[in-house]
Amino acid sequence: MEGLNQKLSEYRLPIGLLLVGGVLLIGGLFSSNLISKPRSPESFPKESIVSQSNLSDIKIDIAGAVNNPGVFTLSKESRVEDAIKLAGGFSDSASKEYVSKRLNLSQKITDGLKIYIPFEGEGLVGSSGVGGVVAGAATSISVTGKVGINSADQASLESLPGIGPVTAKKIIDGRPYASIEELLSKKSVSKAVYTKILELVDLN
Repeated sequence: MEGLNQKLSEYRLPIGLLLVGGVLLIGGLFSSNLISKPRSPESFPKESIVSQSNLSDIKIDIAGAVNNPGVFTLSKESRVEDAIKLAGGFSDSASKEYVSKRLNLSQKITDGLKIYIPFEGEGLVGSSGVGGVVAGAATSISVTGKVGINSADQASLESLPGIGPVTAKKIIDGRPYASIEELLSKKSVSKAVYTKILELVDLN
């Protein structure tokens, strides 16, 4: 027994140093990240994981002598040429004179634009541009010679009796109209103005 105590006394210092060294070694591993600690789940801002809609998309209506008329969605950087391609190109009955002389294929399109391509022999009264379009708006004057409340630009609307810049903007903001009477129900024009322009407008 006495011999055992003597041996323990001899090795007490080395054993103590070994234990202290082990504690220091483990502590160093933790501090140097060699032993990873459990990490709490990171919280991500909702904006980074929720896909956002493309706000640059716009819609236009293409009608007349094209192979696939309808409403299409394009980038706001698109041109009339892109819109015509999306509609399947010009039909064989499209007015070649109108396309070559009056249609601006390089014109930028705008949201809510209506492009109308006339058929051969169909005459459009109005300015040149996109289907009679002036400055990117939709058809200003239809084949009937009336101003289209769903397509006319600001200047064309202001040419109507009793309509100034403010009323013209109200008409544009109220689009689309399913009937001419909606000019009244949507309060785009007064009753007096409505009476004056009733025979001068259509739904184009």
